Amino acid sequence: MTDTAFDRGTLQIVANHFRAAAESMAYTLYRTAHSAFVRETEDFTIGIVTPAGRTFCVPMDYGATWYPGLDYGPAMAMIDGYEDGDICFTNDPYSGFLCTHTPDIHMWKPVFHEGEIVCFTVGHIHNTDMGGAVPASLSRANTEVHQEGIRFPPSRLWRAGVLNEDLLRTMLINVRKPDMNWGDLEAFAGALSVGERKIRDMIARLGIATVRRAMDAVMDHSERQTRALLAGMPDGTWHFTDFCDEDSVGGRPVRLNLALTIAGDEATLDFTGSDPQLTSSLNVPTGGNPRHTLMLVGIYYVLYSLNPDILVNAGMTRPFTCVLPEGSVVNPVFPAAVGMRSLTCGRLRSLIFGAFAQAIPERMPAAPAGSSSIVNVMTTDPATGTRYIAAIDPVVGGAGGMPHRDGTDGSGADGAYLKNTPVEINEAEVPVEILRYALAPDSGGAGRWRGGLGTVLEFRVFSPDTRITIRNRDRSHFAAWGTLGGRAGETSGSVLNPGTAREVALGNQDYVIAGPGDVFRIWSPGGGGRGRPEEREPERVLKDVERGFLSAQRAGRDYGVVLAGGAVDAAATRAERARRLAAAPPPAMFDFGPGRRAFEAVWTPAAYEALMAILFRLPVDWRFFVKHAVFAAVEALPAGQRGSAAAIEAIFADLRRTYPQIRTVPVAAQLS
Repeated sequence: MTDTAFDRGTLQIVANHFRAAAESMAYTLYRTAHSAFVRETEDFTIGIVTPAGRTFCVPMDYGATWYPGLDYGPAMAMIDGYEDGDICFTNDPYSGFLCTHTPDIHMWKPVFHEGEIVCFTVGHIHNTDMGGAVPASLSRANTEVHQEGIRFPPSRLWRAGVLNEDLLRTMLINVRKPDMNWGDLEAFAGALSVGERKIRDMIARLGIATVRRAMDAVMDHSERQTRALLAGMPDGTWHFTDFCDEDSVGGRPVRLNLALTIAGDEATLDFTGSDPQLTSSLNVPTGGNPRHTLMLVGIYYVLYSLNPDILVNAGMTRPFTCVLPEGSVVNPVFPAAVGMRSLTCGRLRSLIFGAFAQAIPERMPAAPAGSSSIVNVMTTDPATGTRYIAAIDPVVGGAGGMPHRDGTDGSGADGAYLKNTPVEINEAEVPVEILRYALAPDSGGAGRWRGGLGTVLEFRVFSPDTRITIRNRDRSHFAAWGTLGGRAGETSGSVLNPGTAREVALGNQDYVIAGPGDVFRIWSPGGGGRGRPEEREPERVLKDVERGFLSAQRAGRDYGVVLAGGAVDAAATRAERARRLAAAPPPAMFDFGPGRRAFEAVWTPAAYEALMAILFRLPVDWRFFVKHAVFAAVEALPAGQRGSAAAIEAIFADLRRTYPQIRTVPVAAQLS
């Protein structure tokens, strides 16, 4: 191949070579990792980046799907020079804002050619535990990053191929399952070396000049594809708001707000109006980077859904600019806890989907479940006394109803990258008994196209002091929304010892201590429905009933389908549906479900905007406190006095009299 301008065919060939290298790396890690969470659930990423740290290639068959736009540059620049055989790593969320919470160890290895760095092979693995306050390191209850496990700034773990034993020893003495962590790290290092070999093979085959130019070319092409998609959408600004259930243990909702503006082939995502940073671990560490990958994951899904041929790399991010107010939940300042950022990121994706659903309603689905609860268990084998800690399963909900079909059941849309772990593997990894692992009936939102069903997991433990952490518990109050007349999905939940005198409803609790014989059950939310339920073919409704996806009662209540003797009563169904449609108003763009309707009856958009205006005039360390104080004061008001901006401003005036040390900061000072 000569070093000339790439035609489209040649560009695709070199892109395929790059992807093959990344797939080989990912397959190596997938096959050799020690922990079930990496080798079964596939919570890892792989990539190849330019010498400046821009990701130009990722695998599409293995691993998580969050990081094609991840910028390794700031963290890589913290290493003073590189040698052949170096492997560097970090898990500190505040060192270059590469890592996004402490269990994610990112590593990178330089690939040299004739003494010069051509690129880096990179990636991350999620360690089941990195020490810290709770088993598996992560809980909503953590209030600062120091509680979330040991942190390492960018450092060399291997220098010129020689392992830094002292650094490794420091890590392993601070984690709860050192053998598992080290096994995964060895597998990870092997995967990086596979990528190095593949790139050198490409250089030998295609030439160094071609390979170097191809790195930029594939990103440039991805950018062109992205701009073409944006140019095909109407110009305008679309607003969308969604909520996480709790900002702390037993706390208040977290408001996330987006204004999406499309202008030609560019777009701005303005997150102004989102909550201030939290005294809990739901903060998203972006460092204010206007193209931070965590803020654009929803964009990747939208773009790939609209054009499955798009090259997935950092070029996709170039037409987008994010506005991320400092001291907010999407741009916290050190030492804010960030371990549960994936919970918030699930809702950020919902924001993006909701905004695009207004811009291009004919092409967008309803909301996916938006909640992926990762269940970790630390327990003792009563027969041997051996201590175990392992991730049992991601309990993932269904996808939203699509423009052309039902939402995927069980693990759909933006949660589909997390694979389930087979029951047999779970019971081999940790001494528990899985009693039930199934789809959750009646959980998908009703619609012409039904929302995907959630899942339910139930297991028994056998030893005292068994610690269960359930990362990312959410959507137990605010449901996944339906669109175009479709209805919201059902919410999630969890319970200890269901159906017994010792039953305890756990709500969003993410840390449970269980004893011998205790049974833990968790179920995920369903996806939202799309289109009027009365327009769904009665035969589809009957098929859902026959499969156990839908109860006969809900077939009648939600869809107006009358069943008799195991069959559809066609005449009665037509009459019932005609009656409903005659009395129904035009279909709403969104159905947010009863939880949000009740919340916004008190906290109107005007009232919440007034609260945000107050909070962002305060120093960062006062914002969370004042938010909770205002919420408590609103609850104490008579029902008729809630919901106005004036009421919020009066409450804050009272607070300032109670706490005269509260000072406000001019907006200009916050922006400087």
